[in-house]
Amino acid sequence: MTSLALHRSWLFGCLWGRLSPWARLALSRAYRRPGSPPENVPPWKRFSFSLQRGVEGVRKQLGLLKEEVMEPLQGPGGRALRELLLEQTRVVWQFRGEDSLRQWMVSCDQEIGGRSRVDLTLGSNGKTALLSGELCVEVPRDGETRYSGYCTLRSRELQAAFERNKHHDWSSFNTLHLCVRGDGRPWMVNISSAMFFSHHKDDLYNYFLFTRGGPYWQHVKIPFSKFFLSSRGRVQDSQQPLWLDKISTIGFTLGDKVDGPFQLEIDFIGVCNDRAHTETFAYESYKRNPEV
Repeated sequence: MTSLALHRSWLFGCLWGRLSPWARLALSRAYRRPGSPPENVPPWKRFSFSLQRGVEGVRKQLGLLKEEVMEPLQGPGGRALRELLLEQTRVVWQFRGEDSLRQWMVSCDQEIGGRSRVDLTLGSNGKTALLSGELCVEVPRDGETRYSGYCTLRSRELQAAFERNKHHDWSSFNTLHLCVRGDGRPWMVNISSAMFFSHHKDDLYNYFLFTRGGPYWQHVKIPFSKFFLSSRGRVQDSQQPLWLDKISTIGFTLGDKVDGPFQLEIDFIGVCNDRAHTETFAYESYKRNPEV
């Protein structure tokens, strides 16, 4: 790649990163099923203009801006410095009502014409999240899709005032702590971090979650050093450690190619500092074409 092409790629990545999420959604192309006609809708027609919604939006953004200004006065992240220095565990997500479910979104292969279904509801006691549905690996008969059968749960990205990106800072911790109860199916845990360039937007860090099934809760601790880098479902040759100070989202994916119902119940998702774990990165970093 020439220096001019590299400069253009860097410039496009910088401009794309400065756009708000709504502007990126309007300018980007959504997925289109094979064989379906393209949508020739101008970007400005995808927005709905409403004065009432505009006033409510401005009020909400000013409230977020006030919280951002007041938080540093209390301490980092609005917490006391002594508390942060002594902190060994942190619960990031808890499911204690309908409001907590709005921080998450679900998707499945229905977006590409598949027949799987997935739902996110509260558990029977109203204090857990219950991800349930049915997996179907039947491939859509569109002549182009080759694989199907997946269901995904993913957290929503944090938003600062005026739709600026905000990230989780887990640099003080080295282990992911999950309290789940599954049905024996294997899941994939996905973590995304902020990237500098737009062509890295599909990069994810993955590791496996094996549920035991049965009525008992399962506490799973996964060191961050075990997560490996993938892009669009393909494990990358060049592995790099996860950036813990710029965590965007976390998610769970089921795609074990087994038809039938599934269920995953989540009590909480947190992080902890395991002093017994000293590994920095579990995978070998090397150059594919080493210098002679």
